[in-house]
Amino acid sequence: MPQRVPFRPKQSLGQNFMHDPNMVRKIVGALQAPPDAHVVEVGAGTGALTEELRRRYERLTVVEIDERAVEVLHARFPDLDVREQDMMALDWAALAEEKGRPLHVISNTPYNLTSQLLFALLDAREHVAEAVLTMQKEVAERIVAAPGSKTYGILSVIMQLYAHPDLLFTVSRHVFYPQPDVTSACVRFTYTPPGEADADVDPAWLRTLVRAAFNQRRKMLRNSLSTWTKDRGIELPNDWGRRRPESLAPADFVELAQYLDARIHKA
Repeated sequence: MPQRVPFRPKQSLGQNFMHDPNMVRKIVGALQAPPDAHVVEVGAGTGALTEELRRRYERLTVVEIDERAVEVLHARFPDLDVREQDMMALDWAALAEEKGRPLHVISNTPYNLTSQLLFALLDAREHVAEAVLTMQKEVAERIVAAPGSKTYGILSVIMQLYAHPDLLFTVSRHVFYPQPDVTSACVRFTYTPPGEADADVDPAWLRTLVRAAFNQRRKMLRNSLSTWTKDRGIELPNDWGRRRPESLAPADFVELAQYLDARIHKA
């Protein structure tokens, strides 16, 4: 067992601890936060990223749910702001208010929590300026996928509408202990303020529509969206009824959501 991991990783927590110093520096260097930024590390583990973050940022908060890892963090960094809690219970607004500035988030994210964290950050984007996340490469490729590709789907549409995601580089499985079965990737998200992205359509309605479309991605939209259109006699515009969801760009889904919203919820 690597020296920096003084306990057995828990599979139930999806723990894969990074131990390669070069990759640590590369991931931390992907943050575009200024030196006086408030940085939040989610899932700090035993402090591989934390050590490098401490060299660069004075305002650092780390979040970790494993009490064993929390003990290690306190021992290594006695004056560090460590929050022992579930990342999904974080109050992003309160964290941002404490420091009076937007947050810059970084995380070596457990694979089984990637989607949850992605949507939590999206919902909190009023308080989050950017996030640098490591995740399964397959998920990263779906996030940045272009319309018409096999990997284009729900994550692609929603993440590209409310953020600017950039797949920066791949991360070998060999830099983790224990080694995962998959290759990872580092993605940086720059978030769009809510006022800009939400003015045209309700985000909850948009997500519902996009999920319905891609949950039956092999069907044409007139069939996958028939729950809202068939009984109301609504015809989809722009010949979209005969198209499949992967042929629509993110902005097209906004237009489609507006069109249906006006005929369903505001009729």
